[in-house]
Amino acid sequence: MSDIATDVITVRAVAVPASVDAPDARLFVEMVRIANAVCLHDAGHDYLHEEPEEMLGMWQDQTDWTQLAFAALRGDDVLGVVKMLISNQPDVSAIEFDLMVDPPRRGQGVEKSLLAEVEREARDRGISTIQTWTLHRPDAVGDRLESPTGWGSIPADTEALLQLAHGFTLEQVERNSVFDLTGDFSMVERMLHDAEAAAGDDYRPVVWTSPTPPEYVDGFAYALSRMSTDTPQGGLVVDEQHWDAARVKRRDARLQAQGLTVSVAAVLHVPTGRVVAYNELAIADDPAGATQQFGTLVVKEHRGHRLGTIVKCANLLRWRTIAPQSPRVSTFNAEENRHMLDINEAIGFVPASYAGAWKKVLD
Repeated sequence: MSDIATDVITVRAVAVPASVDAPDARLFVEMVRIANAVCLHDAGHDYLHEEPEEMLGMWQDQTDWTQLAFAALRGDDVLGVVKMLISNQPDVSAIEFDLMVDPPRRGQGVEKSLLAEVEREARDRGISTIQTWTLHRPDAVGDRLESPTGWGSIPADTEALLQLAHGFTLEQVERNSVFDLTGDFSMVERMLHDAEAAAGDDYRPVVWTSPTPPEYVDGFAYALSRMSTDTPQGGLVVDEQHWDAARVKRRDARLQAQGLTVSVAAVLHVPTGRVVAYNELAIADDPAGATQQFGTLVVKEHRGHRLGTIVKCANLLRWRTIAPQSPRVSTFNAEENRHMLDINEAIGFVPASYAGAWKKVLD
């Protein structure tokens, strides 16, 4: 796409470079820098920090998702970026995006220029819904916006008011919780023991480090497919995702390309052999960095057997031997997902920040 001049701001497509040192990597590396600056500024912590190599490993395989980005510049100065994620499945109905303006550059018209790119891309693709998230500190004061789900709220701060001014509606609030990996694990051990006793012989815990062992690939594909249908979505538009063994293997390859170590704790339903619950913990190359919890899911038909407790606690205990220097685990849950939040709180997770989920339906 050619550059689009908007006053003194130029919007330019971000190339996906071969490496972070490639001649065309500057805008990509700047995108990562600005993403980290926004998370630090808005959430008030660096638990979501990401290195350029980590993000690039995700972007270089676009078999399942199209990822594209645009940067707003004034001269050579990168003011902000917007990155988009679009499912490659047929009949996709929504674009997810992150609009990130370097905090010192906010309020200079950058937001409007980048949002125009999202809306243009959606219309060009015949997609009517665009969705995004804002981060918020847990100690913010002042007026608040209540989630329409009836669970949670976010401050009516500059970023939230910006969404409202551009025609977005708040659809859901998520809680970002953290667990201290340097503390006492006696509660985790006790909860795991009690949950395994309650689950009974029909459920068998298993663990592995990515890539997924061949004997679990098909079962894990089934569990991953249920993430798009079995978790609380509020008023967001979420397309059902289709998974098979080949897609699991592509995902494993992307995780490896990102330099991530990923531990999976899962529960097999013995009568069917299916994976019916799982939890993932991941860390990048920095052994002293924050651990990210990726997916945690218990398939709807198998809830009520304390499987969520099993996978969370089993993985935390295993994680101490995999990443002993990591100080904490960071995770997100919808505020209305009280079952998972109850487990988190009992284990010892505490709130670190909040996220607002926003939706706009284009004319």
